[in-house]
Amino acid sequence: MAIIESVRGWTPEFGEDCYIAPNATIVGDVKCGNHCSFWFQSVIRGDVNSIRMGDKVNVQDGAVIHCTFERTKTEIGNNVSIGHNAIIHGCQISSNVLIGMGAIIMDNTIVEANVFVAAGAVVLENQRLESGFLYAGVPAKKIKPLDKKHIDGEIERIANNYLKYAGWYKKE
Repeated sequence: MAIIESVRGWTPEFGEDCYIAPNATIVGDVKCGNHCSFWFQSVIRGDVNSIRMGDKVNVQDGAVIHCTFERTKTEIGNNVSIGHNAIIHGCQISSNVLIGMGAIIMDNTIVEANVFVAAGAVVLENQRLESGFLYAGVPAKKIKPLDKKHIDGEIERIANNYLKYAGWYKKE
């Protein structure tokens, strides 16, 4: 059974039609919108600061979302896919973003809308990722512009696929 736990007087809040895997951990000051999914061994830890997520966010297997005590919150927009084993820490991610597997997004970073962060990329503190681009590398750098095919075809496709996958697991 998933661990959903109150910490320091805060209890996680969920929108409508969310899926939480049996071994996901969600604690503290966490609020998410509708149609979100939290996959196997994902950890969303709102114990030291707040975590806010919009609608249709999927936090894939092994991903971790956290913040920094009294310094940074985490804010995530709508239609965001956070890949397997990614780390999201004390940053702001706008809507329509794909965070690749194993990517790391550090404190005080702003990821604008319509961005791909490639698998394994490391986005250092205090960065701003400009809308409409792919970022990759260690440290992450702007690689190339995204076209409508990538934004509509990939970001939207992956987010919608995770709605479908969540449906496979929901108990009737």
